[in-house]
Amino acid sequence: MSSPQVGSNTASQTPSSLELISAYQAGRWICGDWLCPHAHTQQISALSDATLFYDDQGFILDLITRRDWPIRLGENLPYPSATHPGTIWLPGMIDTHVHYPQTAIIGSASGPLLDWLATSVFPEESRFSSQAYAERVASHFCDSMLSQGTTTAAIFSSSHLTSTDALFSAMSARGLGGEVGLTLMDRGAPEAVLCAAGKALDHAEQLIDRWHMPQGPLRFCVTPRFGLSCTPELLKGAGKLAQQHDLMVQTHLSENQAELVATAQAFPEAHDYLDMYAHYGLLHERSLFAHCIWLSNEEWDRFAQAGARVAHCPDSNFFLGSGVMSLDHVMQRQILVGLGSDVGAGRSFSMRKACARAYDASRISGSAVTPSTLLWLATRGGALTLNRSDLGVIEKGARADVVCIQPPPLILGEEEEEKSPLTSRSLDQLIAQLIFCEDWSGTREVYTQGTLRWKAKP
Repeated sequence: MSSPQVGSNTASQTPSSLELISAYQAGRWICGDWLCPHAHTQQISALSDATLFYDDQGFILDLITRRDWPIRLGENLPYPSATHPGTIWLPGMIDTHVHYPQTAIIGSASGPLLDWLATSVFPEESRFSSQAYAERVASHFCDSMLSQGTTTAAIFSSSHLTSTDALFSAMSARGLGGEVGLTLMDRGAPEAVLCAAGKALDHAEQLIDRWHMPQGPLRFCVTPRFGLSCTPELLKGAGKLAQQHDLMVQTHLSENQAELVATAQAFPEAHDYLDMYAHYGLLHERSLFAHCIWLSNEEWDRFAQAGARVAHCPDSNFFLGSGVMSLDHVMQRQILVGLGSDVGAGRSFSMRKACARAYDASRISGSAVTPSTLLWLATRGGALTLNRSDLGVIEKGARADVVCIQPPPLILGEEEEEKSPLTSRSLDQLIAQLIFCEDWSGTREVYTQGTLRWKAKP
């Protein structure tokens, strides 16, 4: 089921009182304090004591404050009590780069990149030829994302058809959204994780037929691992597949200096790493590239001109010692960018921790980015990067994917009492605490499309 596009005339029409009352009577509402990312600017506003209404398909109808309640719903309908007093609500997190078959090797310290792939990743991913194992990991992977408030992600599967099918199934059962890809690789790795070009592309077609919803939450994404794992035949086929079905592409780019040298040797005809992808039709406005640490200014110019997007993965960049991408440099070029956990080189499914690592990286690169901007990137910014206009905002027509977080407690004086996260601290302080107080999880509930999908244990 698709929604009206956020910002369209259809989406901007004010719902009638009857629609709101119907939602109220059906229990399709959440009352509390809200953090609301702006749709097109890197800003977040706060709205205190407001009630979110959503329709029977799980799309937002409106967000009504206590003050506006009598005007919109009449004097006779009582204003609801807060769903969870003392908490804050915001859109579900968007992870723009994560590897499902690396769930079990988080913290495998065998880097740098190429050594880590050979020592840790490929042996683990070979286990995904077992459908039973893949199903167990898929279940754990999806629950791990939900527990951290992530509701949509761009995900690399393994190279196996059955494991990718298991992932789609687990996500569908939990109402998760995503750009999900069968990892394409036919060289440069053990036989157990390789799949010949023709067979891999046929498997991709089967998954597209079975799962891809162009306007729905789950979509297939063309996913060549990187140039070193793909023959020219497979890269060419991947480019054609993306064009034929109007699909997004996700892959890795300029993550590690040894990788750059090896790629130049494998593709001597390419002007540079980015040109290699362009040659095979994999550089365009639907292309999502993870890392992008070592791109030249010339490559960045062509990258921006193509309208490609960046998945910024600072935690894994630190863990593997790959380097630091300048986030400010990317944003100044008006390139769409989201944040990625990059599990399993990334050490957590938490996008709030990804925000914290991105802040650290921005300090190292000499151009600090504000916590508010980073939280925007982890929500609305990630949505735009994945071409999901109906995510990352609290607006009519958006999917009701929301997360409830208990902020870290304040240390108050004897006579003080914290009543609301938005009245007891500034907006900047609240956002900073959500990101930087890493010993405090605080995730209480997670909804996708208006349905409660995860709840913290008492």
